[in-house]
Amino acid sequence: MNAQTFENQWAALFSFSNVVDLAEGNDKLYAASENAVFTYDLITSEINTITTIQGLSGELISSIYYSEGFNITAIGYQNGLIELVLDDGTVLKVIDILDKPTIPPNRKRINHFNEFNGNLYISTDFGISVYDLTSLEFGDSYFIGDLGTQTRINQTAVLDGYIFAAMGNKIKRADVNNPNLINFEEWFDYYPSGMIGIQSFGDFLYGIDFNSRLLQFEDGNATIIANFSEPNKNIYTSENYLTVTSETSSTVFDLSLDQVASVNSVMDYEEYGLSNSLAYNNNIYLATDQYGVLEVPFGNNQAEQILPDGPILNKPFAIDATPGQLWVVFGEVTLTFNPFPLNERGMSQFINNKWVNVPYEELFGAKSISYVKIDPNNPSEVYAGSMNDGLLKLVDSIPTILFDETNSALEPGFVTSNNPGGSIRIFGSEFDNSGNLWFVQSGVENGLNKLSASGQIQGYDLTSVIPDPPSEVGLNKLDITREGFVFFASLNNGLIGYNPTTGAFKKIMEDFGNGNLPDKNVRAVTIDNRNQAWIGTLRGLRVLFNVGGFFQENANVDAQPIIILDDDGVPQELLFEQSITDIEVDGANNKWIATATSGVFYVSSNGQETLLRFNKDNSPLPSNNVQDIAIDPQSGVVYFATANGLMAFNGTTTAPNESLEALRAFPNPVRPNFNGSVTIDGLTARANVKITDVNGNLVYEQVSEGGSLQWDTTAFGRYKVSSGVYFILATTDDAMETKVAKVMIVR
Repeated sequence: MNAQTFENQWAALFSFSNVVDLAEGNDKLYAASENAVFTYDLITSEINTITTIQGLSGELISSIYYSEGFNITAIGYQNGLIELVLDDGTVLKVIDILDKPTIPPNRKRINHFNEFNGNLYISTDFGISVYDLTSLEFGDSYFIGDLGTQTRINQTAVLDGYIFAAMGNKIKRADVNNPNLINFEEWFDYYPSGMIGIQSFGDFLYGIDFNSRLLQFEDGNATIIANFSEPNKNIYTSENYLTVTSETSSTVFDLSLDQVASVNSVMDYEEYGLSNSLAYNNNIYLATDQYGVLEVPFGNNQAEQILPDGPILNKPFAIDATPGQLWVVFGEVTLTFNPFPLNERGMSQFINNKWVNVPYEELFGAKSISYVKIDPNNPSEVYAGSMNDGLLKLVDSIPTILFDETNSALEPGFVTSNNPGGSIRIFGSEFDNSGNLWFVQSGVENGLNKLSASGQIQGYDLTSVIPDPPSEVGLNKLDITREGFVFFASLNNGLIGYNPTTGAFKKIMEDFGNGNLPDKNVRAVTIDNRNQAWIGTLRGLRVLFNVGGFFQENANVDAQPIIILDDDGVPQELLFEQSITDIEVDGANNKWIATATSGVFYVSSNGQETLLRFNKDNSPLPSNNVQDIAIDPQSGVVYFATANGLMAFNGTTTAPNESLEALRAFPNPVRPNFNGSVTIDGLTARANVKITDVNGNLVYEQVSEGGSLQWDTTAFGRYKVSSGVYFILATTDDAMETKVAKVMIVR
């Protein structure tokens, strides 16, 4: 896929709130968030974003620079990757540092870019590298530590024919035109103390040190220009201003070294940290860790926020979708479902293509919210599971009640001498056909709970299936069958089922005759449209076909692997040894399967065909660790919560409709340069679809499983059909309704 394809099929729903670096050039701001970039036109106020959709890697950014002369944006990453956004929007990946085997991974971080005479001098944790912006070629690397060892360079600056390097314990300098700078002996000590950063400004070299001071250097001697009350973070210079950034404040000096502006607090924005700041046209621009960029006029403390629309954070952990809306929570737990250290994070709702962010301060103190479920019958009501404080209910995006031990039957678990109050750890949840919300709580005897439509919680004792329920600390994903059976996953006890009619519990584990799971650590379970349970474990996939007979005496409850043939015809187990984090079923009964290390797999309804596979290498996914998936059943959009941000993919499979009134085909017409499939949607479940030419010749026939299906514009897969009008005849499975649509094919 190319960038154009990505833009047509994908959307990056990143948070830009945490700005890690800032640059300015040609009347634009260039703000680097955690793994994406946004620009702000200082004349027109237009905001644009650059993300994995445009070709960025999605890795964690450490530095950004804009070259006015070359119209190139340089982005440096913590892992040593450099990406150059060229003037035509092309993203050029520079992997010389990233792939250099002689540099340890922990020394590849890009700290700073400095441009001089067409060269980028790149400060890294190992030394200095040079990149030619004219030829777009990587040059030499300078290892200038003692005896030529690798050492961290914070920043470089060029002044009066010398290049200066700020190190942790000194400043070194060399003749910038010396062709032998690769020789460490050509670099000489200039100043005996370390600097966080250095910049040339006017006729002098300036530095910020580890003692909260701004220094001016001349002939190796330093003069203290200013002392600050907070530790220094960054120094930035433009044509007219030098800006020093401290932890929460910014101070601006002019060419005469007069302080012309400072900001140490901003009205309506509290408790932020700064990574950098700069001055432009009598405004200070603050790169904050919570609010994006804040524009503060000189002599003022009121700010204008510059921030693309997005969720609260770039760490989505769990998501849920209903038609037209998505909810995101950011709780995070470890592999063993340990929520500590607890976090205090809000929730985000994506509705009508806009973000509504609910801050933590409104959540009644519910920490580490790690699961979210929208009521499908009343989408304005949302339930969120805290891994410490109980079950939170929101109505119309407003928190209304936190269910805990004070107002419900929930009881704390994990009570210790260090934590006498214990905690209420709520994770997976699902609604049944009667509108009851079933959810699990770890660390207590009543680990399965039901919240009735009237608001009462009833707990169910797990002792019959888990001898010591409080020892099970990882009850997680949950789903419900056609019969109303409740299945839920666990860390140490495999897959557990509950029959509400009889009150019976039953579980399956590893080994033949006992469930045949590849691992007792079950991370995902979903019931598909055929009432089969798809089970994701720490080490592979299984399908339980006999869900309806699960509680019958002597029933065969062994789950089965999906066996497929590889390209050589050799039988293989689908997703063998993969750590599966989530499984979701779309309208066609196909499965989206998320993994912890290999991205996402989209497989056919029976798993025999892999329809799509997305990872960092072939898609805009910013990480191969996909933690959750949600599908909008109406639009077919598939959302992926990855470790490095949220992505949306424009899927073509939708939930079934009640009638055929909305039958349509798209694209229509199909033009000569189109190589994809025609989507036919607006279908009912199990509708029969026939496609004929104008002479009545049948070229395609299929029965839908959901609300849409795909036609590859061939005659039963044999050859591409010719140009012309084709009739689409759809009939409901009871033959009570028939609808006809047309599609034009242009070859």
